[in-house]
Amino acid sequence: MADDFNTDSMLDMYLFENGQLLEQLQETVLEQKDADSFDEDSINEIFRTMHTIKGSSGIMMFDNITAVSHKLEDVFFYLRESHPEHVPHVELVEHVLEVEDFISNEMEKIRGGETPDGDASDLIKNLDKFLDMIKNGGAAGGEAMPEPVHEEPKHFYIAPMASSASRFYKIFVHFFPGTEMSNVHAYKIVYALKEIAEDILYSPEDILSDEKSGEIILKEGFRILLQAQCNEEDVRELIGVGYDIEKVDVFECNADQFLLGFDFGDDQPLKVIDLESSVEEIEAKEEAKGEEGKPKEAEKPKIVPGDFVIQSKEPGKQKKLAKDKPKVEKASFISVNVAKMDQLMDLIGELVISESVVLQSSDLKVPGLNLDNFNKAAAQLASISTDLQNVIMSMRMVPLTNTFQKMNRIVFDVSRKLGKDIEFVMVGESTEVDKNIIEHISDPLMHLVRNAVDHGIETNEERRESGKSEKGKVTLSARTEAGKVWISVEDNGKGLDRDKIMAKARKQGLLEDNKPDGAYTDKEVYQFITLPGFSTNEQVTEYSGRGVGMDVVVQNIQAIGGTLEIESTPGFGSTMSLKIPLTLAIIDGIVMETGGSSFVMETGVIKQFIRIKQDMMINEPNGDEYVMIRGECYPVIRLGSWYGLSDYQESVEDGVMLILEVEDRKICLLVDRLVGEQEIVVKPIPSYIKKVKGLSGCTQLGDGSIALILDAPGLVE
Repeated sequence: MADDFNTDSMLDMYLFENGQLLEQLQETVLEQKDADSFDEDSINEIFRTMHTIKGSSGIMMFDNITAVSHKLEDVFFYLRESHPEHVPHVELVEHVLEVEDFISNEMEKIRGGETPDGDASDLIKNLDKFLDMIKNGGAAGGEAMPEPVHEEPKHFYIAPMASSASRFYKIFVHFFPGTEMSNVHAYKIVYALKEIAEDILYSPEDILSDEKSGEIILKEGFRILLQAQCNEEDVRELIGVGYDIEKVDVFECNADQFLLGFDFGDDQPLKVIDLESSVEEIEAKEEAKGEEGKPKEAEKPKIVPGDFVIQSKEPGKQKKLAKDKPKVEKASFISVNVAKMDQLMDLIGELVISESVVLQSSDLKVPGLNLDNFNKAAAQLASISTDLQNVIMSMRMVPLTNTFQKMNRIVFDVSRKLGKDIEFVMVGESTEVDKNIIEHISDPLMHLVRNAVDHGIETNEERRESGKSEKGKVTLSARTEAGKVWISVEDNGKGLDRDKIMAKARKQGLLEDNKPDGAYTDKEVYQFITLPGFSTNEQVTEYSGRGVGMDVVVQNIQAIGGTLEIESTPGFGSTMSLKIPLTLAIIDGIVMETGGSSFVMETGVIKQFIRIKQDMMINEPNGDEYVMIRGECYPVIRLGSWYGLSDYQESVEDGVMLILEVEDRKICLLVDRLVGEQEIVVKPIPSYIKKVKGLSGCTQLGDGSIALILDAPGLVE
């Protein structure tokens, strides 16, 4: 089979579809991990997921994935059909997650061009033992597991979600003779119909695992039973007719006829919708059927794709066109390689820079030029480039849901191994950020969540002794604010021990010689735990104690212009907050000059521009400066002095003061002059330049010069 069946073209689709199925599977399982058992809908969903993965893996010849998914499918088939009681729910959750891990690891091998050669024998043995156990210990009294039907079924079930709005269809698809891989084309039809299906069954059913099914489909046609809340036109639209499909027949039936499957029986003829006869002729035919019995096969009207108009032969009778019904537009999606998205983002960035070069060209500053038409065209160009940026940014924005679900899994695994009873709560998981940002924060979040479970939450006994609720709680939340996203990991554990951290810092020589312990703020003390090699754990565990992790968190977050803030209340818990930009690409900024150098500040943090008088300044003996504005006192930073520039304006009356606000803190920044507002393409500072406090990146201006992007949080600290 491997010689005459090429699966290379299907590999990307296999990985994409099954990756989505595994994400949905993990989400379903983790949502119900604390319940007493899986509900009926979840059992059906997990069963169908495993059935799909088994079939697609079979046709791709990944035997180990096929075997383990088939075994888990058997377990949920038994749960669905026999409804046993006393099923160990947590153990079942662990088995499902182990299977999900195994399949995910094998798919990662496939993505990397390796052979998926993982050994699934232990997993299958454990699933066999679990299946035997629930058979013998359930209310069914050890009854034998219903054998899966491998031949054409005679009876079909109706999905549990059937309602009065559900409609039932029997569909016959005929492919052109000579169509290659007709079983794969049949699977595409099934996959398309799943978008609307409440229940779907088809024959032959082993279209992915049996290569001979293609011959049967070409010879006898592909038959589908569909239960859905839609009309016939919707069904035909999803199936479509192309180079491979010759004809599609769609027949609507009732629930009883649906139960008969494809065996109509002599006394249960299929009711065919006649689209070409008048109502009177249809009634006459029905009466004739009652007298003469079942009509001959040749007398059955054939439905040809496109016959959507019901024509009346009686003049004057209203004609109803099915196509008059307004269609509801459905979203269409395609998958795009992320590398192409990154390339497109880079090109748009270069477009923005080129636009600035054109609009700020020195050739346009010649006196006497009439630039009215040019300015109109430039304004239109600027509008189009802005729209392009907004579109590509919206395409790159993805919700944090999947990342948060991974953290849910970590809490479940670690808490089970440590014997801690922990509740995991997600808030704001639908918050959207740039895809590149998500890739950078996954590892830091993993470290923070593990630390919360291992370091933060006490054992069940310790919580009881301290009068706390026995169940610990870890809350992962996300929110957006002023172009930034805040992601917080909060626990209700024992909190950070300031004295213990100070003792460890003193032992490692991190404290200043002449500075007393009381002079250190809590924020400064808590930042010690982010230094390499710093750990207050006396015992090294599987998850912590080696002094690595928190420094990795800080490095990864700083690499994308973010910060880590730590708050803690001894005895009540800690909160680790990541503050990161929504995007790394293009921002709105104010260009300014100081001492002959250009700088850019993000527009969102600038609250006001103001010119001040010398008598508004307050000078402290230690050299600190403050300014009084409308009764409020603000600390002042002279940008030229801060970076040791030459030839900057020392007089505050000759410069411009910017009032910056970061969270609840405000400072005033003194610069020589403002250049204007501009869209800024953010570029990282080259790695060979040492990290400079208060700088987050650089950009190219319209005249080709380089400007440094100021980091407001770095200046405020």
